[in-house]
Amino acid sequence: DCVASVARSDMSVIGTWKDDIQQDDTEVKKYVAGGLDIVNDVVMLCPTRCMQWKNNQLTIENENCVRCMHCINVMPKALAPGKERGAAILLGSKAPIVEGAMLSTVIVPFMKMDDLSALWDLAEKIWEVWDEHGKARERVGELYLRLGFGNFMEAIEVEPIPQMIIHPRENPYVFYEEYFEEDDE
Repeated sequence: DCVASVARSDMSVIGTWKDDIQQDDTEVKKYVAGGLDIVNDVVMLCPTRCMQWKNNQLTIENENCVRCMHCINVMPKALAPGKERGAAILLGSKAPIVEGAMLSTVIVPFMKMDDLSALWDLAEKIWEVWDEHGKARERVGELYLRLGFGNFMEAIEVEPIPQMIIHPRENPYVFYEEYFEEDDE
């Protein structure tokens, strides 16, 4: 499943959606009438607490949803993924071989899967960089740690996004390679 792939797959393709969770209020009420403790089994187990159960009404703050699928798995007739579907691409998990265990990093948060050519192009770019710079027995995750995540992303031609940043810079030095053009003197 998707949670396990974050820990053991060099490149994970995890299904996701962009828009709001589809909600059928009549089915939600049927689950509650059937004995589901919606507060303890669904609302309180949401990792971001984006759900509320008030006045026999389930409300979801979709902008805070991390798409963990728990609520959908508990109530599959009442809740469904959004209609704009695609995949998140993660890279770099591994078991301890050279360094130690690693979890994947999101390199593409959403990719439409209507045409798989974009996914194949990305995989080929990753293979080319790995083939050119990888050491013996080195996994992709170890490679991008050694090269630097920014350099690796530049090599595979993926634009950085704010969600890739773990924490702000610790030093004030920022280098902009595109501004260091040589003068024609």
